[in-house]
Amino acid sequence: MKGRQPHIFCSEKDVSEFAILPGDPGRVDRISAFLTDKVEVARNREFYTVKGFYKGVEVTVTSTGIGGPSTCIALEELSKIGVRFFIRVGSCGASKKGIDIGDLVIPYAAVREDGTTKMYVPEIYPAVAHPEVFNALVEAAKKLKFRFFTGIGRSHDSFYIPDEEETLNYWSQKNVVCNDMETTTLFVLGSLKNLFTGSVLNNVVKFGEEVSKGIAQFAELERKTFEGEKKTIKAALEALVLLKRKKEGE
Repeated sequence: MKGRQPHIFCSEKDVSEFAILPGDPGRVDRISAFLTDKVEVARNREFYTVKGFYKGVEVTVTSTGIGGPSTCIALEELSKIGVRFFIRVGSCGASKKGIDIGDLVIPYAAVREDGTTKMYVPEIYPAVAHPEVFNALVEAAKKLKFRFFTGIGRSHDSFYIPDEEETLNYWSQKNVVCNDMETTTLFVLGSLKNLFTGSVLNNVVKFGEEVSKGIAQFAELERKTFEGEKKTIKAALEALVLLKRKKEGE
């Protein structure tokens, strides 16, 4: 099935093998600022797609919206038309002391506390990044001299729940380093479909800080969160360059 997909409005000719997936459609333009020869491909609902080049690598950028269900739609439809490498560029809240606003988190696995992936496979199935993508992201972050953390993340379906603080403390005690809403979907579907997936996240909420306060800071593009976002973009793009070179045997 290579015709125009029903939600992302893209077909095989519109995409490349390598993709970056931000959640926020507004982030697509900020990512495309790093690309050359960029073209707008499609806009529909939360899905906004641009294609361009970064250091000779043709890159597709598609926003996924918030949460697992829309991320799943983007991944399913992009993979049907030829995309094989996916890096999520997003935000997270820390579950570990010492992770500052604007620090990067590169999870190698994630707790499946979402609903979407349970529709595909039982919860006993792990959510893990593809090792080649994880390694490329770590190498890129080191090359760029960015401060980053690795570990197990957690994806969930809402941060506006009454017992959120208790939940965050519980997972912190289990050495979970961060929380977001999309990484698990990317990892599980990637493993099931033999795709190359990874995630690099910008921390926007310190552990122990009120979630609504951190979200408000991010909404205003407070300086540290804005710089952290740029770092996630650069790390993802440089990781795609490394992955392309490895794929070509360079």
